[in-house]
Amino acid sequence: MHTGGTDVIRRTSEALRSRLGSQLFAQVAGPDGPVNRERIHGTPGPRWFGPERPIRIVHGDASMFVGGLRALLLQSLHPLAMAAVAAHSGYRGDPWGRLARTSTFLAVTTYGTAADASAAVAQVRAVHARVKGTAEDGRPYRAGDPHLLAWVHAAEVDSFLAAHQAFGARPLSPADCDAYVRDTARVAEALGVARPPSDVAQLRAVLAAYRPELRATAAARDAARFIVAEPPLPWPARIPYRALTANAAALMPGWARTELGLSAGPLAPLTRTSGAAVTGLIRWAMAPVRQR
Repeated sequence: MHTGGTDVIRRTSEALRSRLGSQLFAQVAGPDGPVNRERIHGTPGPRWFGPERPIRIVHGDASMFVGGLRALLLQSLHPLAMAAVAAHSGYRGDPWGRLARTSTFLAVTTYGTAADASAAVAQVRAVHARVKGTAEDGRPYRAGDPHLLAWVHAAEVDSFLAAHQAFGARPLSPADCDAYVRDTARVAEALGVARPPSDVAQLRAVLAAYRPELRATAAARDAARFIVAEPPLPWPARIPYRALTANAAALMPGWARTELGLSAGPLAPLTRTSGAAVTGLIRWAMAPVRQR
């Protein structure tokens, strides 16, 4: 009787885990997610990064849900980068499509074959070559501008690493943090970033050098409102999502939160706890990435 009851609980738990994990994966990876996952992890051949590399640890962890949101918010603070996003990304009209494309690119370059990673980079560079225009202040922008690419890369790497160190199942040692930054530099160079940072000290120096260029434009504040307060999600899903956005904001520099009008809120002392709980739930629900 006792064993039978335990089996029922176990089967129910596994069914719930499978359903929740499938829903999360479909939301992030899009309708082509299962096919892409099989191709990325099942195709034989050399990879840019071996299974022991820190980039695989970071990019395969549930903390990326927080890190991705932080990256979007932080990247928006460069007026030219934000102008390109507002005019060309379609983030309002197709936010989940944009998320699926970004997550697939990260997965291919992190876990896929070297040939597929190179092809993914070439596709992104072709898109960047078509993205150009003029910002509200009259300055021209090009998505392929190495200076803008360097900002987007630095903000992304800093965000992924900060979230992983706060919520990752296996936080990295200082040496492995440097190694993670060095791993990501390989992808950045392929995308057209000139001399990307190769350790944490260089990453911090790059971020500091961009500080005079950063401010929240109207488009950036509008994007922040959309990300934090107006996500295209059913109301029940907005509760855990709010924990993710609150922690993404909490991990940002104070000046960046102020620029974007993001308040810590009355539940600030509980923010880190909520982040750990939600990332833990996501980690439990989503099957571990099968690495080769």
